[in-house]
Amino acid sequence: MPDGTTRSLAVLALALLLGCGEASEAPAPETKSAAEPAPAAAAAPLADDLPNGLLLALSTFDQGADGKPVPRSELMVLTRSGGAWQARSFGDPESNVFHKAFVWTPPGQEPAVVTLGGSAAAVKLWRHDGSGLAPVATLWQADFGGKFSRMRDAEVGDLDGDGQSELVIATHDQGVVAVLRVGSDGEPEISELDREADTFVHEIELGDLDGDGTPEIYATPSEPNRLDGTPQPGSVVRYRPGEPGSRSVVADLGDRHAKEILAGDVDGDGRDELYVSVEAAQGGAVEVRRYESDTDPKAGVVIASLYDPMARFLTAGDVDGDGKQEMVVAGKDSGLWLLRPGTDPKAAWRTERIDAQSKGFEHAALLTDLDGDGVAELYVASDDDKQIRRYAWDGQRLAREVIHQRSDPQPVLTWNLAPVPLGLVRR
Repeated sequence: MPDGTTRSLAVLALALLLGCGEASEAPAPETKSAAEPAPAAAAAPLADDLPNGLLLALSTFDQGADGKPVPRSELMVLTRSGGAWQARSFGDPESNVFHKAFVWTPPGQEPAVVTLGGSAAAVKLWRHDGSGLAPVATLWQADFGGKFSRMRDAEVGDLDGDGQSELVIATHDQGVVAVLRVGSDGEPEISELDREADTFVHEIELGDLDGDGTPEIYATPSEPNRLDGTPQPGSVVRYRPGEPGSRSVVADLGDRHAKEILAGDVDGDGRDELYVSVEAAQGGAVEVRRYESDTDPKAGVVIASLYDPMARFLTAGDVDGDGKQEMVVAGKDSGLWLLRPGTDPKAAWRTERIDAQSKGFEHAALLTDLDGDGVAELYVASDDDKQIRRYAWDGQRLAREVIHQRSDPQPVLTWNLAPVPLGLVRR
């Protein structure tokens, strides 16, 4: 088996193949004292059967005839029944990557699984056909005219207060931000909010930072991913639904950029905030910055700084059942971090490492309550170990267990995790 350095280089090469990584030299991960405790050997007891499972959007790789890796899309479903976790996988030959999978209820329809594909760039609706998940409709497919053509991210929300949800979608590599609605005839309608040549948009978030009762759209445009280690300028921009031409910059990141943002009321003050994971300058650290509706775009508050080249997942939830939210940051090399706001959430947050032995290029992470007990569990794809792990509060810390071990010898990239009701994926 290849060692960690060889494996990391292989995954970086595959990320470059998919157009989603940089080739700059990554700084060494932060080290902490030997006194830092290791994660508990096993998480808290779990029910034999869970009402919800996990969706995972993956890139997996076959070895081509020339010996080079050939990417393929994979939609994995993890469910728990009879005291054991089971995994099933499904693919789509039209796309070689799924960048995201999640559950959506289109207006006037039953809930379904949605996938975002790349090359071909397609938004597809999946349902159970009796034997497994299968695509039943293509909601949007396009060639955006650049080097890459990928649906990169999407969020679900009611943008106009009519009680029906829409999808807000970001693409590679022509900087498209678009809204997908289902019309009165049941057909999808696409409205482009933005298009910018030679621009990557990695992330979409919806949040009501101004408190007017209507969510704004936040997106992360940047220059295309660098292959030579030079700066990659970027920003976070805001669009107000129903206000054409309302784009404004809310986070000016200069020569740095962000591929991950989180909008929500994490500090419990009754109004959403925006958190931005600013990727490290060469040899520097990731900064998690906080912005409010009226924050100067150049004056975000740094709530945490981690010596890591990047942290591409921020997720929030109540991990210990105290009624307050915490944030988990998944660093590429430095592991998983738990952030807690103090009495002044605009100051630095208390930061503690959950697990130093969890790693991955994307390092997908999700806080969600699959067992329905009112307390969030943490689910993580440690792709360097080819494991899906669950962390649950044991009274003192988030304790770890492995719920899936991948046996395929080829590298894997996990792009997201999302909860899914059991009835959508099993019959």
